Amino acid sequence: MNIARTAGLRSLVTLAALTSPLIATAADVTGWYLGANVGRSLAKIDDARISSSLLGSGFASVTIDDDDRDAGYKIFGGYQFNRYFAMEGGYFDLGKFGFAATTVPAGRLNGTIALKGVNLDLVGRLPLTEKFSVFGRVGVNHAQARDNFSGTGAVAIADSNPRKRDTNVKFGAGLQYDFTDAFGVRAEIERYRVNDAIGNKGDVDLASIGLIYRFGAPAPRAVEQVAAAPTPMPAPVVVVPAPAPAPVPPTATKISFAADALFDFNKATLKSEGKLALDKLANDLKGTRFDLISIIGHTDRIGSKAYNLKLSASRAEAVKTYLISQAGISAAAIATKGINGDEPVTQPGDCKGSKPTKQLIACLAPDRRVEVEVTASR
Repeated sequence: MNIARTAGLRSLVTLAALTSPLIATAADVTGWYLGANVGRSLAKIDDARISSSLLGSGFASVTIDDDDRDAGYKIFGGYQFNRYFAMEGGYFDLGKFGFAATTVPAGRLNGTIALKGVNLDLVGRLPLTEKFSVFGRVGVNHAQARDNFSGTGAVAIADSNPRKRDTNVKFGAGLQYDFTDAFGVRAEIERYRVNDAIGNKGDVDLASIGLIYRFGAPAPRAVEQVAAAPTPMPAPVVVVPAPAPAPVPPTATKISFAADALFDFNKATLKSEGKLALDKLANDLKGTRFDLISIIGHTDRIGSKAYNLKLSASRAEAVKTYLISQAGISAAAIATKGINGDEPVTQPGDCKGSKPTKQLIACLAPDRRVEVEVTASR
């Protein structure tokens, strides 16, 4: 029984070349990881060789039915040296394939092969966006081939259960999407070069999808990268202008909230502590005639400006929506704006470094804020 080559793997080189300018700037992720894939394996049974062998043994004709598909899986672990390269090893089971040959004079030859083993690969990864990447692999596999043959009628079998272990190459390519720095999903196709137990070489392809888990990775991963520790809700800092002589013109009052007190890290949904702080502001604003309320969201300098602008604007909108519902303020009286880190509170040199470490995240906390400026008169 021979396992022959199937359809070739489609190259991802062109896709990588076209999209490489989109690679996001992210910190290197290193360390150990585990994963598992399950999918469909495919082989091509060498019907021509089987027919030739039987016809050469004196049979007048041969018809063959193939069973060339099965379920396959693999369990793997590896070490990520940096965001581009990893070493990966594991156990695979490609499934079982077989054929049934009917002969004249009357007889039947049945054959199956089961393939499983271990592998060691070098994996190269190319990030296309912050979460999406392509990867390729090349390595070796050490597989055990377990053949089983049976014959009826005019077909006689000399060795019904040959076995063989051998080492050959393997390679593959795939796509990966990371939900967080710790957890992702893969889809890939691999080709295993294998030997059967009676001296023939061939290929088996495994197309599969699976999950990967990294140990010690910060989560969740976002543009700001490292999740900051929960920050106690500070009291709002209120700057009250000096009283003006009568007649009293509209006054401007600015209130600054720490973004970490209103929102979970890298989120734009108000948390319960943030709602309590805004409830106090809403109560103070009741009974006031508003000329304008300006809400400005600020981020720190970590991450891309486009992402930070979207996050800061979403946070400002969340505060606006809450004040409308709690203080009965008209939406037309509130203006919102997002600023992408270009107006920091910290001074140059206060927080050194560019890599998003926990220390840098904590140092830049004053820059992450929501400012509410009320221009109103009693």
